[in-house]
Amino acid sequence: MSALLPVSEALARILAGASPVEAETVAITEAAGRTLAEDVRALRTQPPFSTSAMDGYAVRAADVAGASPEAPVRLIVTATSAAGHGARGPVGPGEAIRIFTGAPLPSGADTVVIQEDTERDGDAVLARAGNPPGRHIRGSGLDFREGDRLLQAGERLDGWRVALAAAGGNPSLRVRRRPRVAVLATGDELVRPGEPAEWDQIVASNGLALAAMAEGAGAEAIDLGIAGDSFADLEAAITRARDERADLLVTLGGASVGDHDLVQSALTRQGLDLGFWRIALRPGKPLMHGRLGPMAVLGLPGNPVSSVVCGLLFVQPLIRALLGDPEAGADRSEPGLLGRDLPANDGRQDYMRAALDTAPDRLPVVHPAERQDSSMLSVLARSEALLIRAPHAPAALAGDPCRILRLDRGL
Repeated sequence: MSALLPVSEALARILAGASPVEAETVAITEAAGRTLAEDVRALRTQPPFSTSAMDGYAVRAADVAGASPEAPVRLIVTATSAAGHGARGPVGPGEAIRIFTGAPLPSGADTVVIQEDTERDGDAVLARAGNPPGRHIRGSGLDFREGDRLLQAGERLDGWRVALAAAGGNPSLRVRRRPRVAVLATGDELVRPGEPAEWDQIVASNGLALAAMAEGAGAEAIDLGIAGDSFADLEAAITRARDERADLLVTLGGASVGDHDLVQSALTRQGLDLGFWRIALRPGKPLMHGRLGPMAVLGLPGNPVSSVVCGLLFVQPLIRALLGDPEAGADRSEPGLLGRDLPANDGRQDYMRAALDTAPDRLPVVHPAERQDSSMLSVLARSEALLIRAPHAPAALAGDPCRILRLDRGL
């Protein structure tokens, strides 16, 4: 029997066949959560003019150079400059303009004396502190200038990136369309939540998890429902995935070689070009990868935890690759310290469900759950991270260094 494929090589093979999906233009108001297909450049300078960073008085630094509480400088107030209602000036010798935060700096002024360092005296103001030129002023172009690159292709647009693109004057953006991910649960033993279940049936849950993970990564999930253990059911579902023009078909269960595990055979009958099957992973050994024409196929194990772990390790990175993310396959693990002793590992890379004990200025302490059965969603739901153990890792002691993958990243 051939050796099982390492996790890293499996991921490399999956991503090697992924090309970014097409680009489309969306309004800036609809861009949150999308992935950029091209760089975003500033169409204007920000701020477009020098502004006051504080409430106070715009003055000439030379006029207030010697000002102090004991010897205030008296200046005549000639105008008011507010955001959206700027005063152009000029500010001459012995003059000041009342100014508010965000207002344009009037010509002639080169510093702002803050309100707390002044006292109003009729149509004049007493400056009780001196300022060097430029104090409390945001210069034109402080944030960026017209033509600057604000964002790069492949970046995902969260709220502050959308804000940056908008501040640069962009009313619309070129983004990747959402990859279409068809999710198919398989097995005669499955029923949908709320449906009557026979004594030998269980509620299908994996499809909900994988659909949520796909959408969380930026895809559009297509629910293909549940296919029974028959070629007719499976081939009908595969045909629907093709009709829906899915970029990726994710099957759940039925990928092994038992009498009732028909998924691989059904896909082969439809023309599957099998890339690999079975990897050195726990949980998730019977992972399948291939292509059905333009559609990528990932066959995940049926156990709930196995399918979620495979979704985290393979489905989400593949979606990121389809969106043009240059860091799609980047290692997202981080260091930690073991919270208890562990025996030596076997030949598979293990992803153990674990809780974290965190505190400032120290590595998280990792506490693997005592029960690691791949059917136990309750353990996964309470976990904060996956503890990664390399194949053939020796026995380890509490306090030894380790690697973890936080479950709040991408789930």
